[in-house]
Amino acid sequence: MTRGPRGIAEASQFGVVKKSLVLGIAGVAVVAAAAIGYTSMRGAAKGDPALAGAAPGAAGSAASGAGGPPVSVTLVAVQKRDVDVMLDATGTVAALNSVDIRPQIASTITKVHIKEGQFVTAGQLLFTLDARNDEVNVTKARAQLAKDLAALADAQRQLARSKDLFAQNFISQGAVDTNQTLVDSQQAVVASDRAAIEAAQVGLSYSRITAPAAGRAGAINVYAGSFVQPSGAALVTITQLDPIAVAFSLPQRNLGEALATLRGGGGKVTVSFPEAGGSATGKLLFVDNSVDANSGTVRVKAEFANKDERLWPGAFVTIRLAVQSLKGASVIPQAAIVQSPRGKIVYVVDAANKASPRTVEVLYAEGVEAAVSGLRGGERVVLDGRQNLRPGASVVERPATEGGGRGRRGGAASGAASGAPAASASYGAPATPSA
Repeated sequence: MTRGPRGIAEASQFGVVKKSLVLGIAGVAVVAAAAIGYTSMRGAAKGDPALAGAAPGAAGSAASGAGGPPVSVTLVAVQKRDVDVMLDATGTVAALNSVDIRPQIASTITKVHIKEGQFVTAGQLLFTLDARNDEVNVTKARAQLAKDLAALADAQRQLARSKDLFAQNFISQGAVDTNQTLVDSQQAVVASDRAAIEAAQVGLSYSRITAPAAGRAGAINVYAGSFVQPSGAALVTITQLDPIAVAFSLPQRNLGEALATLRGGGGKVTVSFPEAGGSATGKLLFVDNSVDANSGTVRVKAEFANKDERLWPGAFVTIRLAVQSLKGASVIPQAAIVQSPRGKIVYVVDAANKASPRTVEVLYAEGVEAAVSGLRGGERVVLDGRQNLRPGASVVERPATEGGGRGRRGGAASGAASGAPAASASYGAPATPSA
């Protein structure tokens, strides 16, 4: 087919456009490949598994294996110490001894001997009641005793005289026996009189109301001249504040541990003061004899010294009960533990500064620390920078006191270059994992 000049020109233009398009696509591919290579090299240098994964073949394995550059991390040594396993609960402060003072007889208050809020001792006089009637009864009983004692003395003289006459055969034995019976009956009357006096004195003692135990007096509800009776309101309440108790509930599953602690002498119970701060230590005092069927809990009570009166009856406090002690446990920060498909692991750094994973089991965790199994005391585990590690990777320790992010990483690198020793991380303030 013969093409004209116009057809030849159009064909030439189409070829030029096609060639330009092919060259443009090739250029984009080259740029993309270069960007991927740069990203992979940068990720491998930083130890980032996400960026290192974009690198082809040998670049990825070099970044994650032992042949890559050292990873900057902070280390912490495994501590060996005893760890108390604690149970937390909310408790209510309760007095060990609280007594409502009421009169035992109906009478009138003649004098109030204490003030509201006053601390009283056992046996201290609190109130005095009108005792005139009881005093008269005691006087009458004593008078009757004196009368009957005189009659007894006369009967005893008659008995002695009759015995002399019987010895001289002036009277019969029956007369002597009659006088003996008179003496015995009079002795019984005298004993009854003495009992009547004691009864009158007991009634008289009810007019003096004393404190049955030491404690702090509450509000006084009566005054001098008030008429009181046993069935009425309490005159005052005496509450013991030192020592004092805290009652709380434990789940049924912890009943055995609580009983074992109680049999062992009460163990260690800690109470915290949320308002004023601080804490106090006491011991387990009581475990109830039944489990509440509705809540599935058992009632427990602990005793605390309270000389400073920081615990007040009715207040809510936080209770911690030590139910077990892990002797010689391996303690590390919880931030050092990594959750992997194989379970919980930590990276342990050997003497050659090589990191290797090790499976651990958390025995007990509290706050920022955890007691684990599978570690030895003194071993170094990675705290900060663990997310950048692979098995067998080399590490360089950086100080834990430097700033976070890039500034901290740069400081660690310069410290390693100068040969300065790096500090270990503190348990109280674990280093924040770097990005």
